[in-house]
Amino acid sequence: MSDLVADRIRATATRLGLPHLARTLADLTARADTEAMGYLDFLDLVLEEEQAVRDERRFRSALRLSKLPHHKTLDEYDFAFQPELDPRKIRDLATLAFVQTKANVALLGPPGVGKTHIAVALAVAACRAGFTVYFTSLDDMVRHLTAADDIGRLARKLHTYLRPNVLVIDEVGYQPLERAQANLVFQVISKRYEKGSTLLTSNKSFGEWGQVFGDEVLATAILDRLLHHCDVVAINGPSYRLKNRLTAIDGQANVA
Repeated sequence: MSDLVADRIRATATRLGLPHLARTLADLTARADTEAMGYLDFLDLVLEEEQAVRDERRFRSALRLSKLPHHKTLDEYDFAFQPELDPRKIRDLATLAFVQTKANVALLGPPGVGKTHIAVALAVAACRAGFTVYFTSLDDMVRHLTAADDIGRLARKLHTYLRPNVLVIDEVGYQPLERAQANLVFQVISKRYEKGSTLLTSNKSFGEWGQVFGDEVLATAILDRLLHHCDVVAINGPSYRLKNRLTAIDGQANVA
């Protein structure tokens, strides 16, 4: 390929919004020569490369917009430390069938067992698959909704939590709510019912949610909509954070 033709292709690729092709044209044509590619094979290579770059760019943008606290994956989760948790159940959730059917997931268990890790890993997988995701703690969601309600912008703020395909609500039950706050949570869960997936973590059993939301009737109404289409995963094992802390203490004692 002459330099003149290559320059013309790069210019056209840039105008068409194909920056990867413009940057890597020389490498792609060299690979085509080495592998003796036909025209269609070369075209397929160019399109696959460009699509892969766009998918990665979209994925990174989705992660940024998701507000996830970190980007851990299931490969980083130590299933051996939680022998009562069936890895197959979590792997099944990672297929994202629950997102496609607009169902929910509830991860229950004491602090430190990895509920948030799993929730984030599923959210990362959803971002990778092209779904929109938003992460919030229950306390932050209630605080932002209350502030919006105080200035007459509740409907607009609700949209933040209603828009994504997957809404991750972390730390349900760590702080009890007043009834007005619980009603805001009910609005989110009710409006998302069968319209989007809600993935939540909680250190409380469902029987304790009446205390969390300050109203048994309201808690029941929330659970009714949440659990109608929901995979519930209970993790009743030791704490990762406590294990790491004890390991650090033992290490310091040995050094001393």
